[in-house]
Amino acid sequence: MNLRREFLKKSLALGAGFLVSPYELMAYRLPVDRTLKLYNTHTGEHIKATYWAKDHFVKEELHTLNHFLRDFRTGDIKEFDVKLFDLLYAIQLIRDTDRPFQVLSAYRSPKTNAMLRKHTEGVAKNSFHMKAKAIDINLPGTELSDLKKLSRFLHRGGVGYYPRSGFMHIDTGPIRYWQRG
Repeated sequence: MNLRREFLKKSLALGAGFLVSPYELMAYRLPVDRTLKLYNTHTGEHIKATYWAKDHFVKEELHTLNHFLRDFRTGDIKEFDVKLFDLLYAIQLIRDTDRPFQVLSAYRSPKTNAMLRKHTEGVAKNSFHMKAKAIDINLPGTELSDLKKLSRFLHRGGVGYYPRSGFMHIDTGPIRYWQRG
């Protein structure tokens, strides 16, 4: 088990020279459990969820993650794109950290998104947060600029870099990059 995990980490870290992308490597049915540690900065909640065990998604843990990543303003819950969990897992694995991601924003209801658009610059009208395909994070112990480089390297969706605000946006939408502040 540890040898497989070590192989996966090295493969993801090296990236170049393989016939598959780092994300495709993650998609192989390796008998490795995938566990995420998250901390919600708004609710103070912590979670450790093994959403993939042996060779399948763990439905109960996916439900737990969906609840954890709910719109904290309204309580609304939406089913997240599991590719986002795999993207977070890949970052965690490459960084070789057991520190939790700090979650600043995850699912947003249309009501919350509309309110944020009125009061905050740069909130997209059709945000991937409303589709449960986006998350705003930081990772203690990792420079934000390194997190940006790693997220871009994984090449799996949108990467927004907000250095003044101290977070990264990642999503599973089209591949694109931007920076604010």
